[in-house]
Amino acid sequence: MVTVRAPATSANLGSGFDVFGVAFDRPADVVTVERARETTIEVTGVGSEYIPSDPAKNTAGVVASALDAPAHIAIDKGVRPSSGLGSSAASAAATAVALNELYDRNLSDHELVRVAAEGEAAVSGTAHADNVAPAILGGFTVVRDGGVESVDASIPLVAVLPDIVVSTRDARRVVPETLSMDDMVETVGSAATLTIGMHRNDPELVGQGMRESVVTPARAALIQGYDRAVDAACAAGATGATVSGAGPAILAVTHRGDQRDVAGAMLDAFEAEGIDARAYTSTIGNGATVF
Repeated sequence: MVTVRAPATSANLGSGFDVFGVAFDRPADVVTVERARETTIEVTGVGSEYIPSDPAKNTAGVVASALDAPAHIAIDKGVRPSSGLGSSAASAAATAVALNELYDRNLSDHELVRVAAEGEAAVSGTAHADNVAPAILGGFTVVRDGGVESVDASIPLVAVLPDIVVSTRDARRVVPETLSMDDMVETVGSAATLTIGMHRNDPELVGQGMRESVVTPARAALIQGYDRAVDAACAAGATGATVSGAGPAILAVTHRGDQRDVAGAMLDAFEAEGIDARAYTSTIGNGATVF
């Protein structure tokens, strides 16, 4: 029996669509695996009633199949499904790491990222690694065709999750298929600024580098109260804010000491819209951990 904890994550970070990701230090999924003749899945925890136990439709089951490692997989959800906080990625990442350990596959973390991304396809329809990469490697990650690069960073974060559901598939449908040269130049500049900010542990640069005017507005339109919450966050000291992944969670970057004020301001903004919400304060954290 092997138990692994994998954290919530945030993908895109505004300017890094399908490329950038960060790991949180909380919340997290905890997955326990045991050898079995065929794969079975048991799900408990937050939102478990919405998660399929059919291995062919569950990210963890797809990972088990990809590794040819049948197991009884018990998933204790700490990351709400359809949150924009990498819920399916946390389960896929934890399962990949756990089965690698259980069956002595000796795959590297970077190889496990590719396996876990196959599990993501069960939810989003495409094998994206922008959430599973930080869920396994931790830190700030950059996914590209040639592999994944990661760097440790210590940036204060606030994630606020409103009681709204935005499916990953719906959020992908609204993304524009083309962009202008001006938009491309702006996005590249922001992505470069954010990357430098991560290397310098500079919340100002990271916040500035989240600015993006193509994907973010399209997805923000799906989130009631988004503009109000972002304005409140920035007024309370956030250096930048954007949609976390596909949403509806909103990610804000802050200086140390400002997290509580930013979280409170965003919660108040959603309350003014008549929407319940929950806030998570974190720094960029570690990836999957074997207990």
